[in-house]
Amino acid sequence: MQVAYNKIHNRFKLNGISFSREELKEVAYSLIKEGAPWELSMGDFLLDWLSDVPTLEVMTSGSTGKPKRLTLQKQAMVNSALATGDFFGLEVGDTALLCLPTNYIAGKMMLVRAMILGLELYYVEPTAQPLQAARGRYHFVAMVPLQLAASLDELPRIKKLIVGGAPIPHALKEKIGDMPTAIYETYGMTETITHIAAKKITGPDRPFTILPGVAISKDERDCLVINAPHLLKETIPTNDVVDLVSETEFQWLGRYDNIINSGGVKLLPETIEAKLSPFVENRFFVAGLPDSKLGEKLVLVVEGAPEEDLLAKLKASKKLKAFEVPKEVVAVEKFEETKNGKILRAASLALLA
Repeated sequence: MQVAYNKIHNRFKLNGISFSREELKEVAYSLIKEGAPWELSMGDFLLDWLSDVPTLEVMTSGSTGKPKRLTLQKQAMVNSALATGDFFGLEVGDTALLCLPTNYIAGKMMLVRAMILGLELYYVEPTAQPLQAARGRYHFVAMVPLQLAASLDELPRIKKLIVGGAPIPHALKEKIGDMPTAIYETYGMTETITHIAAKKITGPDRPFTILPGVAISKDERDCLVINAPHLLKETIPTNDVVDLVSETEFQWLGRYDNIINSGGVKLLPETIEAKLSPFVENRFFVAGLPDSKLGEKLVLVVEGAPEEDLLAKLKASKKLKAFEVPKEVVAVEKFEETKNGKILRAASLALLA
């Protein structure tokens, strides 16, 4: 049986209080009129959601290009919420925490999941350390990697945590270790109404597993193609290079638009960065700079001051292939980044000039 977007689950609660559809509109008006700046977008979204219009507009984050405005079907957002509920085993009455900004799709969908699945949703200001303001324990929470890194001591209060918006750094995964919290890295975008796949990062390394209703394939570039008719009528080609493990699983290798062609060898920065991570303490990424012999040479771009002997350590390592060792280490005082902490590579690289 299809769940309609204009229905609010009778077990839905917001900060411990049940609301009818009309009462929720009053909450939205109150947030807009009297709320803190970060609450205004929540009030705006609730009013949009509770209107009779079957669509609403959202903005992309701009992490992989210029921000753009998209029109989404509310019913597709409901379908996404249902798929999330099935995949993560969410049940009516489960507690959830909204600690993401609601001016982007990830925060909006936490509200939609709660209203559709009958969750008890609590919300706090979307800061870098949201659990400092939150009380109690939660069955389900969504964060960005920046928030996860600042919340490690409080994670046992969360049963299931999804992390998206940017890949989780290797060093952060090592810090997590064997946490009792089930932590999942998610894959998705605004166009797919947040995640269409997830993988558990606690325990052994796993590929991404797709959510119900999703089918995947690759194009001639080895980039992922997503077919999710419950979300969008057309297929969604991506710029993410992947290895298809099975019909329902894939390994993410990197971004096609980040590929470096060095002497005829195509290098995927994200794959190399995973190998470099144990050697570099500061935030970093690898990039290609013009070179008269190679066309592009692989360089390691480090935020702040790198170790003096870092390049020598990398050259001596047996874990790196010859073409994976950077030709040079360059430093940038402070990386350019998105609001959720994702490094803007091109903008950061431009600072070298």
